[in-house]
Amino acid sequence: MTGPRQPLTHGVLALVALLSLGLAACSGDPAGVADAAAPPAPRTFHKQVVGGKDARRQAPAAEVAGATSGGTITVYLPGAQGPDTLDPSGGWSVTGNSIQQALISRSLTQYAPGPDGHPVLVPDLATDLGTHNDDFTEWTFTIRDDATWEDGRPVTAEEVAFGICRTLDSGAFPAGPGTEFSTTYFAGGSDYDGPYTGDDPDCDAWPGITVDGPDITIEMSRPFPDMDYFGAVMAMGPAPLGTVSDPPDYGSRPMATGPYEVESWVPGEELVLVRNTEWSADSDPARHQYADRFVFRFNQDQDRVDEIMLSDSSAGRTAVSTSLGPGRYVEAAGAFGERLVQQPSQCVSVLAPDYTKITDVRVRKALAYAYPYEDVWTARGDVPGVTRVEASSVMPPGMEGRNDFQVDGAQITYDPATSRRLLEEAGYGDEPYEITMIYDEVDARARAAQDQITTGLEAGGFSVRAIPVQGSPYATWLDPDDEVDRTLNLRGASWCPAWPAGAAMIPPLLKSGAAFNTAHFSEPSVDAAMADLATLPVEDQADAWGELDETIMSTYFPVIPVGYVNQLFVFGSGIGNPSGDGSMGTPDYKNLYVER
Repeated sequence: MTGPRQPLTHGVLALVALLSLGLAACSGDPAGVADAAAPPAPRTFHKQVVGGKDARRQAPAAEVAGATSGGTITVYLPGAQGPDTLDPSGGWSVTGNSIQQALISRSLTQYAPGPDGHPVLVPDLATDLGTHNDDFTEWTFTIRDDATWEDGRPVTAEEVAFGICRTLDSGAFPAGPGTEFSTTYFAGGSDYDGPYTGDDPDCDAWPGITVDGPDITIEMSRPFPDMDYFGAVMAMGPAPLGTVSDPPDYGSRPMATGPYEVESWVPGEELVLVRNTEWSADSDPARHQYADRFVFRFNQDQDRVDEIMLSDSSAGRTAVSTSLGPGRYVEAAGAFGERLVQQPSQCVSVLAPDYTKITDVRVRKALAYAYPYEDVWTARGDVPGVTRVEASSVMPPGMEGRNDFQVDGAQITYDPATSRRLLEEAGYGDEPYEITMIYDEVDARARAAQDQITTGLEAGGFSVRAIPVQGSPYATWLDPDDEVDRTLNLRGASWCPAWPAGAAMIPPLLKSGAAFNTAHFSEPSVDAAMADLATLPVEDQADAWGELDETIMSTYFPVIPVGYVNQLFVFGSGIGNPSGDGSMGTPDYKNLYVER
């Protein structure tokens, strides 16, 4: 892969982000929080989640005041199953991506705290944020010469190009970010099957990327002004050349380029990271390597974790919990003060009626009125008004261009009488309208949520057939050949955009055939409008996405926004710099340390 602008000759490669969806029903006061005396305010962040760009940010990252080295940080993740794969090309969950992007796998760009605390986009493996031509159809990134793999080898431009090419293989990585974004924006991406599915192990058949010394240039099929933001997704990073990175094996033990490498991983249970001794702070503008180890424990029992953290036991002092039981919020707010961190995110959860089966918009609206929002949130372990807030659109608050609108003139809330009236107007007043859905019977909170869903929807004039599955519903929802999925007419999704823009929010959920369009929504006029938006002047695109969001929701109401997602993190007394990362809506793993 040498010489000026030669086609890629060695081949292969998720912020987005996917959260486990909480669904449930009935209304009432959530665990007495509404009647409680106002607790000490948790540490909060402005709704502006991402604060701009700093192309000149240099390595090493500024030291965190008072930070010390050593120790183990344990992260408890109640109700979170953890990543399905550690392959950077296939990763597509907030839980997994936030860990890997912060600690294990580097990419073209990344996020770092800005002067005001909001995360800003800064360089990572690239020396800056890339350069583009006048119409944003060509981007060039210069790869720095001092980044290394965990075995000490330098990361090369050829390996970064190889990783980017891998993302185009939708057969190997059907749920990876490339399936939605690389195939859409990269020139020739929609016609290229990838190095594995297409039997092109060196990516010779894809001419969309070229390497010239340390420079990689990516050609676009349409203007892509947000490529620098997409560059912060770990899929836009390197993969070792040759068969060593072949899936699925590479997903069990990827080579690290960040400050930590994988010591062990038991899917769904535990991920242990240890120092990558070959990583150099002098090569990285945003990461630190303060702790000796990180231990991530998935699928933890919320009540047990709450006791560990609130008791300030030895197991809790150097630990972080990524959630808090709703019944413990007032107590925790008083006990932890600034160690209880409320972190806004750009994520939204939606209920997704099957557009091919529930064809009457009045039935879809009836579902919205029959959904008991606060009881669902409480059953899932959320704190209403703190970790979940009412939603009215796909684009979340703080996203540039978002329109503040209400589909029915006012916020839709649980109102079973209105649901029954809408069903009667649609011709379904004589007998309940049948709903078929699934839930994860392994997750106690999902079971509790399903009980609420069933109660609420039945009160609103529906009958509910709830099918238990083992594990994440996404395994069923995203498999087009799954026999159970074919019987469903109600699904869901939680979506965290790969970058803070409507282009990363609306198409993944509502474009025809999009992997996470679990509603199976398809309208040619909407698809055409999405495509046309890419041709608008860059300065007009944000507002245009906001207008399209309002048009889609007001005209078709294809999905039901059931909550904007905030997170509540609990930091033990021995954790330094307790803070959240607004770019991912997760703890700021890059900047935590153990107080010594």
